[in-house]
Formats: sequence, C-alpha cells, structure tokens
Amino acid sequence: MVLLSSPLQGFTDFRFRNAFQQYFGGIDTYYAPYIRLNGKLKIKQSYENDLLPENNSTLEVIPQVITNDAEEFLFVAKYVQSLGYKELNWNLGCPYPMVTKSGMGSGLICNPNKIDEILHRAHNETDILVSMKMRMGYEHAEEILDAFPILDRYPLKNIAIHARIGKQLYKGPVNLDAFEKCISSTKHKLYYNGDITSVAAFKSIETRFPSIDHYMIGRGLIADPFLPNMIKNNTTSYPQNRWEIFSEFHDTIYQQYDAYLSGPTPIKMKMLGFWEYFSQSTSNPQKTLKAIKKAANPVKYRKAVAEIIATESIAPY
Repeated sequence: MVLLSSPLQGFTDFRFRNAFQQYFGGIDTYYAPYIRLNGKLKIKQSYENDLLPENNSTLEVIPQVITNDAEEFLFVAKYVQSLGYKELNWNLGCPYPMVTKSGMGSGLICNPNKIDEILHRAHNETDILVSMKMRMGYEHAEEILDAFPILDRYPLKNIAIHARIGKQLYKGPVNLDAFEKCISSTKHKLYYNGDITSVAAFKSIETRFPSIDHYMIGRGLIADPFLPNMIKNNTTSYPQNRWEIFSEFHDTIYQQYDAYLSGPTPIKMKMLGFWEYFSQSTSNPQKTLKAIKKAANPVKYRKAVAEIIATESIAPY
C-alpha cells in the first residue's frame, strides 16, 4: 500500500514536510499545497521556495495547481517542469467558499465543459503528466459521476477523491457509498482520501475497498504524526519515546517558522493552527489547546509546550 500526504494550505509546506519525514516517515509521496495565480501569470516567492528542488531534496513531491483557466494551468505546468517536476496535480477538491464561489476547487466539478477545455489544452500543449485531486462535487455527490466521461478521455495518472462534497467542508461523515460508485464509474486509478485518523479507521477503509492501494492522509497526519508509520507497520503501539520525538519535531518546525515569519504574532498564529491538530492526540485536547491559546508571548508559549510534553510523557495510555 502507498501512503500520500494530502496538501493542506498553510500547513504542509517544505519546512513541515522535511521535518515530518525526518522524525516520523511513513509517507511515500507528498503533495505540495496548491499554486493559485489569481489571473496574474507570476509565481509568488513563497510558491517558488516551496517547490525548489534544494528544499525538497530527500522527498518525493508533486506540485499542485488550483485554477479554472487554461492559460494559468499551462503557465504553472511549464514552470514546475522548469524545476524538474514531471507531474502536476489539479485541485478540484478545495471546499472553501472563497475558492468555490470563484468556480475553482470543488466548485468546478459541476462544469465538465470547462474541465474538458483545460485538460484538452494541457494534453495538447504540454507533455506534463496530469493527476487530479477531487471531491464528489460541491452541491451533491453525483457531480463527479457526470465529470467522469470527460476525465476518461485523457491519460490521467490518477484521481484522488476526498469522499465528501464541498459544502460539507470537513464536517459530517465521509460518503463511502458514493466513493464505491466512483470505483465502477471510471477507468482511472483512484486514490482514497478522507477521515483516515487512526489505524482502525484505515483498516476499515482498506477492508471496504480492496481494489484501492493508494491512500491520502491530510488532517489525520498532522493530528497524529505517528499515524502513517503505524499504518505501514500494522501496529497501534507508539514508540516509548513518543513525546521526545514529537518535542524535537515541534522545536524544529517552530525554529524554522520563527526565522521565516516576522514578529511574535505571526509565529503564535502559525503554531496555534498546528496545535488545533496536535492537541487532538493529547490526553486532554481541550485543556492542551487552552494552554496554547493563553500563551501570550514566545517565552510563555515555549513554557506551555514544555508543560504539555511533560504531562503527556507520564500520561497513561
């Protein structure tokens, strides 16, 4: 089985990816957060830094684009090829309203003609390998079924499907019945994505869909960084020095983001975002997150983290 890191905007950049690989592993391929051009054919410095080969030298990384414009797609395709990448993943999965209202992400799934136009030009004007990251649709789960006849015209590498609709955001259960319909509705290789948050959850998905051998993990990977390796090793046991490893990982990403961001407020907000996930693997998620939120400056933040690590190191599991 192959495990892939699903991209999360604002979280899974090259700093996180490299530290994750160093301390935890278990991920075969990482997807970079999407490039969005907003009508300007110019690559922002942050996107460039995230994809530079020297910043990803020990990882297998696939760039991603979010767009509903063929010219933008072609521009990004040629750009990532200039960096040595051979594949570009197209995001038709992002559920956030500010994206979907612009007819991008999962808001584009209901427009097969536009999808056809972009894929036609991508396959006729570049030689890049195209893969897809999709939801079932935005309004309803049948939208993807209407898109499959278009997608089947093209030699896509794969379609990774998050088994929700866009309107759900990340709320409510995944729709496994709808995902099962997808398997028999397209000739393309499908990857499964959605709510792989534990070894038990993974095994349930694996049993339900025996033909699937590629799985994407997004939020579950941040909430429990040990999860991919535990899945790979078919174990529910954490290493004895679990919190020591996590502490070193945390300090590594903290130092790198602190050096990159300017001032105490940006680094606090950045790490608070991570702790909204990290806290889920602690013995008292609500108390943990509250302690992080109360840490008003870097000194208090580091003290709060040290106390959390110390508490968890002796917590019964």
